[in-house]
Amino acid sequence: MHLVDLTMFYPAVTGGVGTYLAAKARWLDRHSPLRHTIVAPVARGVAGEPHVVPIPGMPLPGSHGYRLPLSMRQAARTVERLRPDLIECSDPYQCAWSVLDAGRRLGVPAIAFYHSDLPTLVGQRFGQAARRSAMRYVAGLYRQFDMVLTPSMIMVERLRMLGIERVVRQPLGVDTGIYSPHRAVPALRARLGLPPQVRLLVYAGRFTREKRLPLLLEAVRRLGEPYHLLVIGSGPELPAAERVHRLPFQRDPASLASLVGACDLLVHPGDRETFGMVVLEAMACGIPVLGTAAGGVAELVDDEVGMLVAANDAGALADGIAAIYRRDLRALGMRARRRMVAQYDWNVVMPQVLRHYAALTGSAQLASAVEEPRYATD
Repeated sequence: MHLVDLTMFYPAVTGGVGTYLAAKARWLDRHSPLRHTIVAPVARGVAGEPHVVPIPGMPLPGSHGYRLPLSMRQAARTVERLRPDLIECSDPYQCAWSVLDAGRRLGVPAIAFYHSDLPTLVGQRFGQAARRSAMRYVAGLYRQFDMVLTPSMIMVERLRMLGIERVVRQPLGVDTGIYSPHRAVPALRARLGLPPQVRLLVYAGRFTREKRLPLLLEAVRRLGEPYHLLVIGSGPELPAAERVHRLPFQRDPASLASLVGACDLLVHPGDRETFGMVVLEAMACGIPVLGTAAGGVAELVDDEVGMLVAANDAGALADGIAAIYRRDLRALGMRARRRMVAQYDWNVVMPQVLRHYAALTGSAQLASAVEEPRYATD
């Protein structure tokens, strides 16, 4: 059986789509007899990967390496020549329409994985009229798919409000072998020039408006000593701030894991996440998370593994950080790690994805591929 993914978001130096597709490719190669191909407008060099079929594309400036397909028709025809039994798309742009076209011509199921809240993103940049147009676009597009997967219940509800009925929640996963407490950098505080008693917070991700980093910087300012913040990622230059260290985006996941795991607490001030991959990664590294009670992060964090505070409130962030330090951070982190291994390891998540595929296709081969899933061990 042949599964094909078509997307413009592969590969990428950051983002959940690239992480999901790369994890799927590895898992299927190791654990199933299924064929898997990723069709994408990749740059020269990536096309050498055996599971990747390139299509022509042009670079999008400032997009972290994404490329725009030059021809929707050519993308669809490339997929058709591969003769897939099921096609999936992970972006809402040209590739989505190409997947629908190829699926109709071949008579095979077309699945969409809705990773980002397009109307909200459009509304942030262009206003409410543009947001309403984006809602109509999303409704018209995704109603045509045989199934829509999305990683959080908040996104399930938003899609159903648009009249998209064939939508189900499918969380993403984390590689708990890479993101592990064992990778923590010894003496990270000393490497940063900080005293050992510092309470070290960490933020990892893009420095974009929806991440609400100014709120976190203000919270750290209010807290004062002994709190320090390590910011890891890429984006616009951050305002100068005391007790804040900045490190560049870590292309190697193991490097990111080694830094995050050596901190006390991940703080995620954003309120518009559709899921929150970095939250999974931090918890898999054995540290608790403080997030806001909004968006997809609120579905991942509770009092067993961290804390949620009111959104868009620097005072609430500061109070929450101080409060969580009065708890047993080590115990919180250990419970977070156990939850990731049991519920969010890719060895747990990928069989769930295949069950969705099997339900659509009625394939005995797909069903057998998930009869005895291999679960992660700690």
